[in-house]
Amino acid sequence: MPRYLIRHPGKGSEDLVLEDPDLTLTFHGNWAVFSDTQGTFLALPANEAQIQRVDHQAEPAPQKE
Repeated sequence: MPRYLIRHPGKGSEDLVLEDPDLTLTFHGNWAVFSDTQGTFLALPANEAQIQRVDHQAEPAPQKE
């Protein structure tokens, strides 16, 4: 399940974790936009936050030889 940690440098109390099975992150200009199946629910200036994906992504399937 996609999970993102959003940190605002110098403002530790404003850190945020977003988690949703349908969560997507896209960048539009200088904006980081989080959406799910119901649409956009958070947009923030990408240069004002540190965004890190923190979920355990599935290992890629081994290639058949």
